[in-house]
Amino acid sequence: MRPLLVLALLFVIAGAAHGAGECGRASADRVALRLAPCISAADDPQSTPTSSCCSAVHAIGQSPSCLCAVMLSGTARAAGIKPEVAITIPKRCNMADRPVGYKCGDYTLP
Repeated sequence: MRPLLVLALLFVIAGAAHGAGECGRASADRVALRLAPCISAADDPQSTPTSSCCSAVHAIGQSPSCLCAVMLSGTARAAGIKPEVAITIPKRCNMADRPVGYKCGDYTLP
């Protein structure tokens, strides 16, 4: 039941229009929808993220400020994503070009 509720909530939140920001013309909440394959990886810091999750994180991670905004977004919070776990996904995906040490709110990318 939770995944259906989360997806429904994500679509409702993503419906709002926003101007340019950390993720360009798309809001961080809208971009957060691309991380739907990462829901389980964002819940369990010991899990191995799926390849679709890693692909999404790699694409979004090309802009560290966008990646940070997405991980701290209202959509991520509404989905129950813990930022302290989500922030470890790029490392768990073995992203060689991840922005190590990038300050993201109260968190630092490992």
